[in-house]
Amino acid sequence: MKRLVFCGIVLMITSCATEKPNFSPLSTSFYSNTKGSDSNKNIFSSVDATVKENTTAAEISNLIATFPSFNNNALNDEITVLKYSLQNYLYAVGINNTSGKKKAIRNFERSYKKVQKLRKSLNNDENEILNRYLVRIKTNVSVIEDDTKGI
Repeated sequence: MKRLVFCGIVLMITSCATEKPNFSPLSTSFYSNTKGSDSNKNIFSSVDATVKENTTAAEISNLIATFPSFNNNALNDEITVLKYSLQNYLYAVGINNTSGKKKAIRNFERSYKKVQKLRKSLNNDENEILNRYLVRIKTNVSVIEDDTKGI
């Protein structure tokens, strides 16, 4: 009996705590345009930029974690350096360390150029795989750089 009462209370609490989603297009944009102050608009734009940075940084982290290894040992060593510089970059962006970010970008660019030179020894399949990873990483770094310069 006590279990039944406890389960009923838990069920009632969880069902009352959920809200139905509001699909109205006027719910947030209308309020912020008509009644929101200018300071609220600045907060919303900075939050949007932070969300973009977070999703882009998450994709870079995912690419670092899933980066394949290749037959060329020198290339694998340089890819390790590239990953390390990307991790430092993401950390510097996360804590708003501009000097650390600049240093990590320099290291990333240096390592990226070395990887480009070393990839000439790969076969076509490995070269295409590496190219996909490098393009996605460079694109995401560019997105983060553009977003952080706008703030």
